[in-house]
Amino acid sequence: MAVFNTSLRDSQSTDVEPIAPENFDFDAYCDYEAGLLPANSAFAGAESGLLVYRRFRADGVFYDKCKNPGESLALQLGALQASMAYRADIANFLEPWYGIGYITSCFGSNYSWRPGQAPEPEIKFGSCAEILAQEPKPIKDTPIGKHILEMIEYFLDRTKGRMPVSFTDIQSPLNMLSYLMPTTELFMEFYSDREGLRQAAARVADLLTDFLREQAKLIGGALAKPGHGFASSRVFHGVGASDDMSLMLSAGDYEEIFMPLDEQIGEPFGGFCYHSCGNWAAKIDMVRRYRNILTADGAFGPETDPAPNDPALFGRKFAGSGVCLNARCVGRADDVFPVFQKLWRPAQKLIAVTYCQTPEEQDILYGRLHALTGGGSQCA
Repeated sequence: MAVFNTSLRDSQSTDVEPIAPENFDFDAYCDYEAGLLPANSAFAGAESGLLVYRRFRADGVFYDKCKNPGESLALQLGALQASMAYRADIANFLEPWYGIGYITSCFGSNYSWRPGQAPEPEIKFGSCAEILAQEPKPIKDTPIGKHILEMIEYFLDRTKGRMPVSFTDIQSPLNMLSYLMPTTELFMEFYSDREGLRQAAARVADLLTDFLREQAKLIGGALAKPGHGFASSRVFHGVGASDDMSLMLSAGDYEEIFMPLDEQIGEPFGGFCYHSCGNWAAKIDMVRRYRNILTADGAFGPETDPAPNDPALFGRKFAGSGVCLNARCVGRADDVFPVFQKLWRPAQKLIAVTYCQTPEEQDILYGRLHALTGGGSQCA
């Protein structure tokens, strides 16, 4: 029986050979991506349908390799090159990833680096009142923010702006606050300083939105949305944020303070896309109540996450909603197909995110997945 492999550094990574930009076939990848965009565009405007995405997440890019833009880009170009051999409907993209706690740089913190690990932000506040007492810098003016923007410029320069590029990793306002103060103290603020919590959350949301605008301005027409862990395309819409901390709150508390800010962040980019690791079944109804929700991301199958979601429940609850399910499922074709089978409904909008080890296995799974739609149109 398949189980989550705790010995792996990244259960969703794929080993690839790095490729220097001067050795990458940009024409081939541009032709490959262009051939997929019409189906992506039709899917984006449809209420239901199914697309397949073979995600390539190069090992190390989301750890210490992010520190060196050249090393990160070479690994990601290696992933893009390898991905073309795997039958799929959505192209992979480049991401200027440089840690998740860059919001702390606005308040004077910096990253610390442990060997072989992703950067850790310094947590320096004990309350929301302390956060509000300090005037933050815009992210773009901080050392970490400048590095991210320079990384984007480097990616664009070395690829001549031809490759799809996403935002760097986006964290929700609640997640961001957990990098500024201890989680225990953060949750106590719901009782001791609810208004201060509301204001601190709004402040980090504004800082993030401004930084997203800066990134979008740089990337221009190459911007692949919604970004990071989501299947992303130049013709897709929205901003995808990690909202893992939402599982630790009641839906009522989250909707009162944080949901409007998530919606605000998504607004300039066409909508909001929700991600949480683990089993977030208790938040399905809440996620469906976002006024501008486009996509919801979840882990399915025991090899993807130690607490995977129930595909039958998610399939039933999201069918007919118009919300796209970005469903990640690690494993062999014979193991993951039954999971996607439980997720699929005729009125479902589903992106099946696969991790098959060989092009041959991917081809078989791709055919079986599209057969679920009855062999007709992918989108309706």
